[in-house]
Amino acid sequence: MKTNPSRNTLYHDFAESLLSKRETNSCTASLKTEAIEYLKDLIDFLFPHFSNKVYYSQEDILAKLQLMERNLISVIKELNSNYHENSTTTAQEFTKRIPDIYKMLWTDAEAIYKGDPAAESVDEVIIAYPGFMAIAIYRIAHELYLLKLPIIPRILAEHAHELTGIDIHPGAKIGSPFFIDHGTGIVIGETTIIGKNVKLYQGVTLGALSVDKSLAQTKRHPTIEDDVIIYSQAVILGGNTVIGKNSVIGGNAWITQSIPENSIVYNKSEVRVKSNQPFEDSNDFII
Repeated sequence: MKTNPSRNTLYHDFAESLLSKRETNSCTASLKTEAIEYLKDLIDFLFPHFSNKVYYSQEDILAKLQLMERNLISVIKELNSNYHENSTTTAQEFTKRIPDIYKMLWTDAEAIYKGDPAAESVDEVIIAYPGFMAIAIYRIAHELYLLKLPIIPRILAEHAHELTGIDIHPGAKIGSPFFIDHGTGIVIGETTIIGKNVKLYQGVTLGALSVDKSLAQTKRHPTIEDDVIIYSQAVILGGNTVIGKNSVIGGNAWITQSIPENSIVYNKSEVRVKSNQPFEDSNDFII
C-alpha cells in the first residue's frame, strides 16, 4: 500500500504539536471533577439543606474542617504543570476563612428572604433560590481567587453559571448582604465592585467598555455603591462608572457614565395600543 508523504508529514507535525501541548498544558478532566466535588462537599457541610450528614458535636465539625483542608490540598495538586507550590499553606488559609464565608452567606440568605415577598422562609431561599446558590459559589471562589490559586476559582464560577445562568467572575468584590432576584442572564465582570445591600434582577450586565487584552490589569468594570437596586436588563459599563448609593436603575437602561447618589434612572419607551379589529393595511403591523 502506497503512503502519501505529505499526509505522513501532516500527521507527524500534528503528533508533535499534540504531545507538546499535553506536556505544557496538562490540566486534566479530573481537576474539574475534583474541584466541583470539593465545592459540593463544602456547601453540604455549611448547609444541612444539601446534605444527609448529621454533625452531633463541635469535635465532628472540627474533624470535618481538617478533612476539607486535606481534600483541598489534593485538589490543588491536580493542577499538575500549574501546580501551586504552597498548596498546604493555601489550603490552611482558605480553611481559616470558611467561618467568615459562612457568616456572609447567612446574611445574604436572610436579606433575600426579607426582601422577597414570595419567599416563605430562609430555608426556601437556601435550598431553592438560584440567586443564593450563585452567591454561595461566588463567595467560595472569590476567597480562592484572593489566594491567587489558578484555574480552580474559574472552574467553580463556571459551574455556578451552568447551574444558575448567573455569571459572576470570582475576582469581583461584592459586599454582604447581596441580593440576586431571579438572576438568569446576570453578568458581573472581574473588576466590578459592589457595596452592601445591593439588589440585582435578571439580565443585568456589569461589564467593560473594551475587551482589549492590554487592559487586563486595569479596572474595567463599574462600581455599585451601597443600597442600589438595578432592575432587569440594565447594562452598566466601564471601570470609571460609579452608581451612587441609594440609587435605582430602571430596566433596560444603558449606562456608561457615573450616576450621583439618590438617583432614579429609567429608560423611557413609548407603548402604543392599537385596536385588534380587522384592518387592511398589513404594512402598519410591525413586529
